[in-house]
Amino acid sequence: MAPPSPLLTMSGITKSFPGVRALDGVDLEVQAGEVHCLLGQNGAGKSTLIKVLAGAHQPDEGTITWRGEPVTLRSPIAAMRLGIATIYQELDLIEGLSVAENVFLGHEPTSAGFVVRGSAARKATAELLERLGHSEIDPSRLVGDLSAAQQQIVSMARALSHEVRLIVMDEPSAALDPEEVDNLFRIVGELTDDGVAVVYISHRLEEIRRIGDRVTVLKEGRSVAGGLPAESTPTHEVVALMTGRNVEYVFPKRSERPEAGFATGKEPVLTVEGLTRRGEFAPVDLELGPGEIVGLAGLVGSGRSEILETIYGARRPDGGRVLVDGTPLRPGSVRAAVRAGIGLAPEERKAQGLLMLESVSSNVSVSTLSRFARAGWIDRRTERAATHQAVRELSLRPDNPDAAIRTLSGGNQQKAVLARWLLRGCKVLLLDEPTRGVDIGARAELYAVIRRLADEGLAVLLVSSEVPEVLGLADRVLVLREGSVVHTADARELDEHRVLDLVMEGSPTP
Repeated sequence: MAPPSPLLTMSGITKSFPGVRALDGVDLEVQAGEVHCLLGQNGAGKSTLIKVLAGAHQPDEGTITWRGEPVTLRSPIAAMRLGIATIYQELDLIEGLSVAENVFLGHEPTSAGFVVRGSAARKATAELLERLGHSEIDPSRLVGDLSAAQQQIVSMARALSHEVRLIVMDEPSAALDPEEVDNLFRIVGELTDDGVAVVYISHRLEEIRRIGDRVTVLKEGRSVAGGLPAESTPTHEVVALMTGRNVEYVFPKRSERPEAGFATGKEPVLTVEGLTRRGEFAPVDLELGPGEIVGLAGLVGSGRSEILETIYGARRPDGGRVLVDGTPLRPGSVRAAVRAGIGLAPEERKAQGLLMLESVSSNVSVSTLSRFARAGWIDRRTERAATHQAVRELSLRPDNPDAAIRTLSGGNQQKAVLARWLLRGCKVLLLDEPTRGVDIGARAELYAVIRRLADEGLAVLLVSSEVPEVLGLADRVLVLREGSVVHTADARELDEHRVLDLVMEGSPTP
């Protein structure tokens, strides 16, 4: 029996931008009702390929066949009319509009040829949200008031508001906790049971095995493998195709230190005493010594990011205090925290941590500009030399401080944030999801950078949704559940199953 004809075929797709050949003859074939996983490092061409499929970019060469017919996707609207929807990692929602207005933006419900607004759109949105297992989201609520996970659901509802036959999901689980990931996979299963195809992009190989049917691997703008069985293809083979070498979670060796972490004859550089914010996290106590990495493990919503932001002064605590080298900081003051030597690499790197229209040099020097001021003017030559040295120490690529930060891969953008605090000479570095959206090869580089900075005396407080990352990088781990610390231990005394048991079932530590 002949196999069914593909729903989608992309053949020999090329796309160039000034000075860059982003796609160099990519092939992709997707069957109806399958989950086809697209893998590749940052810069491999995944984003460009899905933008070609979404109609946002026009290919220079190559053909696209949809349901057996050649098509030209001249715009996102043209792609959507064919039944192709894309949910981007960087969600393109309008925060000032309601959930319902975002879901039906551009194709409002109609009756007798007239656009129906208000209650009809809210009712239709509520039905979509219920289908997605999130009926608690109010269709009238402003999108800007929702959590990142809830915004992801709204973006999915918008895709399902069309008659879709193929949905592209770009890192859809990045902002979700395990229960929400389970719900996402349930939705994907229902879609594929109805014959809808899903192109699924993720850096998490365990997700690919769990949800995928077949895999296509991109490397340097080329498809180096297609149609691989998602469940049975060995991890080392997939990683080797992506990177040209065998790399998985590669954590640098920990420095030998006493179990107490900061008990090295030195006083703790960061002390947190009874820090609390009502409705977000219960009183937290911790000490962090020079050269120590402490990890916070817990589900999304457990208070991890809120603790980091309160230490940094971006949120004002309801109680407790933060001390650096024994000196209390003024509560709720970012300026006081930075002056005391605290730096933050936030979870939303592009929205909160970077000036996307500026150069690498401007991004690195932004917290240290006074150092380069001369009679009210910035000495750009001195600034450029200093930032160039900082990024070189972290092996940032390209080695060009004048490069636009938006053109860098996720891993190199993160290095630029780290370089900012390296140049500032901070004592405490707060890292919130440091490898989110970073490919598997660049992760190993970031892990090595973080460990080297700690070995040089920097104190690091780390938050990550990936338990292996917390256990592999940290010296000590605080496990959080619903805003409370339920367990504290040396990282070597824990494993992934123990941590997950604690975050799901744990009770606060006495």
